[in-house]
Order: sequence, then structure tokens, then C-alpha cells
Amino acid sequence: MREQGLEVVQTREPGGTRIGDQIRQVVHDVKNEEMSSRAELLLYSASRAQLVSQLIRPALAAGKIVLCDRYADSTLAYQGYGRGLDLDALKLVTQFATGGLQPNLTLLLDLDVEKGLSRRIEGEEEMNRLDLEAISFHKRVRAGYHQLLGAEPARWVLIDADREITAVQQAIQQAILKRLTIND
Repeated sequence: MREQGLEVVQTREPGGTRIGDQIRQVVHDVKNEEMSSRAELLLYSASRAQLVSQLIRPALAAGKIVLCDRYADSTLAYQGYGRGLDLDALKLVTQFATGGLQPNLTLLLDLDVEKGLSRRIEGEEEMNRLDLEAISFHKRVRAGYHQLLGAEPARWVLIDADREITAVQQAIQQAILKRLTIND
């Protein structure tokens, strides 16, 4: 996209801002085992509210494209389907945190739960509090993502992540460029 002259802002959740990064440390810290599901939800939502206010909305207002690694759908998948919190309540909190801002495109990089966790371990990636949850939790989260995709298929693109990284990257690029072409 940058090669085509587009201005792109990359960010992540939780985090992406100074305050959001501090929240990320708290919510992902494996030592915080006693964190309640509701506290977890509110921390993610606080980080998201800061990110939308400080980074995403200003970037969009300036005509930039924002690529965010995770966003509001993650709350529905993890805290809703994974933790079992009320989906309608989560939608209200998310609506408040984002001011109703929704992505034009959401990519679901889909992979078998055991393979995904194994890749994180083999790649010696940081394992956070959620990564250490039981396999059953991760299966509920994955099923939740599929429910979300099914509810809004026009916004989502399913990417088979059980391939070589270059094939996955190519599929991601194609999905994004196709959406940019459609929206021109």
C-alpha cells in the first residue's frame, strides 16, 4: 500500500498508545491470575477507547489507512464466547469505547487451536495470560470468531493460516488490495 502512495498507520490492541501499552502490560501479565473477566473486559475496552481517540480517528480524518492487529471483535470472541460474558453487554461497552467506529475490513487468520499455540511456543513468542488458558477456551474463541464472520460476511475475509507464511502474507495483501479497489 505504501508503494502505491497510500499513507498507512499500523497499530495493535491492546496498546498502540502510551496509555494503551501500560494497560497491555497489566492485562497480559501472567502474574495477574486473579483478574476477573469483567476487569479484563474493561481494561481491553479502556485501551481501545484511548487508541480510537488518540490514533485511529485522527488518522482516518487525515485520509490515512489504519491497519490494526486486533480490534473490537476480539472482545466479543475472547470475553464473550471465550469467557462467557453477555454478548449484548459487551456490544454496549464496545460501542461506548469506540464511539461506534467499525472496520471496513476484518481479516480472520484461521488456524487449528493446537497448531496456533504450538507455533507461538516454537517461535518463542511472548505467552500472555490468555495464551495460557485451556484449549477449550481457545476453541470457544475460534468458534466465536466464526460466528462473528457468519453474522457479517461482507466485512470479513477468512484467511487460511495453515500455510507457509509467504502464502498467508500474499492472501492478506490480496484481500486488502481487493477491498481498497472496491472502495475507490
